[in-house]
Amino acid sequence: MHAYRIAAIPADGIGTEVLPAGIHVLETLQKRAGNFRMTFETFPWGCNYYHAHGRLMPEDGLKTLQAFDAIYFGAVGHPSVPDHISLWGLRLPICQGFDQYANVRPARILPGVRSPLTDRGPGDLDWVIVRENTEGEYAGVGGRAHQGHAEEVGMEVAVFTRTGVSRIMRFAFELARKRPRRLLTLVTKSNAQRHGMVLWDEIFAATAADYPDVATDRMLVDAATTRMVLRPETLDVLVATNLHADILSDLAAALSGSLGMGATANLNPERKYPSMFEPIHGSAFDIMGKGIANPFGTFWSAVLMLEHLGEKAAALLMEAIETVTARGEFMPADLGGRATTREVTDAVCAALTAL
Repeated sequence: MHAYRIAAIPADGIGTEVLPAGIHVLETLQKRAGNFRMTFETFPWGCNYYHAHGRLMPEDGLKTLQAFDAIYFGAVGHPSVPDHISLWGLRLPICQGFDQYANVRPARILPGVRSPLTDRGPGDLDWVIVRENTEGEYAGVGGRAHQGHAEEVGMEVAVFTRTGVSRIMRFAFELARKRPRRLLTLVTKSNAQRHGMVLWDEIFAATAADYPDVATDRMLVDAATTRMVLRPETLDVLVATNLHADILSDLAAALSGSLGMGATANLNPERKYPSMFEPIHGSAFDIMGKGIANPFGTFWSAVLMLEHLGEKAAALLMEAIETVTARGEFMPADLGGRATTREVTDAVCAALTAL
């Protein structure tokens, strides 16, 4: 029996509601599957920790996390803490500190879920967005000068390295090669961003030569948004920069039914460091404490975690999720239903037990 230590970081907002739901589902799954065991250690890091200690996690937080097999994350952010402080105080240091350079975000219309694309259903939208996750527009390079004066300047420098771009390209090609359609779309903005984005285009073309079995195409990011809406069936795997893929994956989640459906794997493919798995919906303080947060994205993130760990029970959990959505009886508010977080969680656990 495989045993795993999982670091759980609910953090802020609805993260403190959906992450315990995800842990409950995983504990139910391990009883059902019987061939693996997860033990969870929860860390109270986030904005409340910041108010008490002046930082979002301890100085030795990464050292603590490195002992775990994976990290299960909720959401970070609170109105009382500026967003750039909360994001750079917890999530980004984990992603960058553990070299989690491959951010993988699947998007599908699950059975029973209504997409805003009203003429579309399961099978018409089935994508994986691969996001470069450690450099680019979120490299943290830049600064401000002459603050408070008329000549104040703020600079945000996008950093693209050949090493960073090459490895995310190869990751995306390998992923596309494993999918039935074997199609990879590069998304850049190289008509206007003529240095870093042209580097992306060139490395993509060079890498494609090593994958003759993968069909490729290339789009500007603005054109990609229209293709996602008007011709979703023509896309399969997309690879893009940190910023572009961040935006496109939110659109993908919305088109697949709701932002609450979005799941993420922040991967260190070489497994030198633990990888992190999280829903993409953010803290959602407008619904915090109401018990109505959609936990499906958190459950789907658990599927990605199990797949990364090599556990076949991942398919069982995905089947349970789709069983519940297909029935339509327990849909959260963002999917047009009235089910609470607890009711959705209990329904997925019941489906797991019955499978």
